[in-house]
Amino acid sequence: MATTAAGKKDGKEVKLLNFSWEGKDKSGKLVKGEIRASGENIVTATLRRQGITNPKVKKQSRSGGKKVTEQDVALFARQLATMMKAGVPLLQSFDIVAKGHSNPAVTRLLLDIKTEVETGSSLAQAFRKYPLYFDSLFCNLVAAGEQAGILDTLLDRLATYKEKILAIKGKIKKALAYPISILVIAFVVTAVIMIFVIPQFEAMFKNFGADLPAPTLVVMHMSKFFVSYWYLIFGGLGGGTWLFFNTWQRSEKMQFFMDRLVLKMPVFGDLVKKATVARWTRTLATMFAAGVPLVEALDSVAGAAGNKVYYNATKKIQQEVSTGSSLTVSMQNSGVFPNMVLQMCAIGEESGSLDGMLSKVADFFEAEVDDAVDALASLMEPMIMAVLGVVIGGLVIAMYLPIFKMGQVV
Repeated sequence: MATTAAGKKDGKEVKLLNFSWEGKDKSGKLVKGEIRASGENIVTATLRRQGITNPKVKKQSRSGGKKVTEQDVALFARQLATMMKAGVPLLQSFDIVAKGHSNPAVTRLLLDIKTEVETGSSLAQAFRKYPLYFDSLFCNLVAAGEQAGILDTLLDRLATYKEKILAIKGKIKKALAYPISILVIAFVVTAVIMIFVIPQFEAMFKNFGADLPAPTLVVMHMSKFFVSYWYLIFGGLGGGTWLFFNTWQRSEKMQFFMDRLVLKMPVFGDLVKKATVARWTRTLATMFAAGVPLVEALDSVAGAAGNKVYYNATKKIQQEVSTGSSLTVSMQNSGVFPNMVLQMCAIGEESGSLDGMLSKVADFFEAEVDDAVDALASLMEPMIMAVLGVVIGGLVIAMYLPIFKMGQVV
C-alpha cells in the first residue's frame, strides 16, 4: 500500500521526500510501503487516517546507486511497454519495474515519476520534469500515445528506437575505442622508455670514445627533455585535453567546427556520417509514425541527430517545410544527405508511406555501419601495429646503433 501526500506553502511547492513505513491495519495484519511527503508528521497523520496503527516511519536516503544511463531508460521503456500490453495498470507497472531494478537511482526516479502521475499529472508531463533522462522526443511520443489511446504501442516503438540508437552509438564507440587506447598505451610506453631506459644507455655511452650516430643523439636529447620537463608534458596534455573537451561542450562554434571536421576525416568521417543519417531517419520515422506533425517532429529530430552540422541542416529544413516546401526538396537544399536518402524520401512522400521508407533507409544505413565497423577494425589493427613498430622499434634501433658501430670497429 502506498499513497502520496503533497502540498504548498505560501504559494511555493513543498519539497517532497521519500519515506518507508510499516504498521498494522484494522485487522491487525502487518503492512508496509513507501510514501512521499514533506515530513514524517504528515506521513504519520496520513497513515492514521487510512487506519494504520503504530506506524513506524523512516526517511529514505537519496544517495547511492549508479548514474541513470540511456540503457536504463531504454530498458524501462521496454519493460513498461511489455507490461501495458499485458494489461497491467500503469501505476502498478511503475511499481514492478522500479522495485525490480538493481540500480537504486533508477528506482527513486521511477517512484518520483509515479508520484507525479498519482497527483494528477499526465505521464508525459511527469517525464518532462526530468529532462536530464527523458528528452523532448521521448516526451512527445508519450504525449501522442496518451492522446491517441495507444500508449503501449508507442512505448514499444520508443523502446525499439532507443535500442537501435544505442546499438549504433555502441558500434561507433567500439570503432574509436581500440585505436585511442592503443595510442594512449604507446605514449605511456614511449614516455617510460624516454625517462627510465634511455638515460641508462646515455651513461653507458659516455666513455664510448667516438661520435654517436645522429639518430642516437636525437633520441638522447628527447630523453633529456622528457626527464627535465615530464611534469609539463603530462600536465600540458592533461590540461589541454580537459580544456579542449570543455570548450567543445560549451561552445556551439567549436561543436560545429569539430563535427564538420569529423565528417571530412578519411575512413572515420564516412562511418560517422552513416551513423548520423541512420539516427536521423530512424528518429523521424518513429515520430512521423506516431502521428506527430512533421514540423514538430523535425524539432526533436534536430536534437537527436548528435551532430551540429545535421542539427543546423535540420533546423533549416524545418523552416522551409513550415513555409510550404516538401521534405525532399528541403533535404536536398541542405546538401548533407546522400542521393539514395533523397530518392527514398521522395517515393515515401508521393506514396504516403514516408515513415516506412524512412525506416527502410535507417535499416540500410545501420547495416552499413555494421559493415564499416567490421572493416575498420580489420584495417586499423595492422596500421596501429605498424605505427607502434616504427615508434618503439625506431627508439630501440637508435640506442643500439652505437653498439653495432663498436662491433664493426672491433
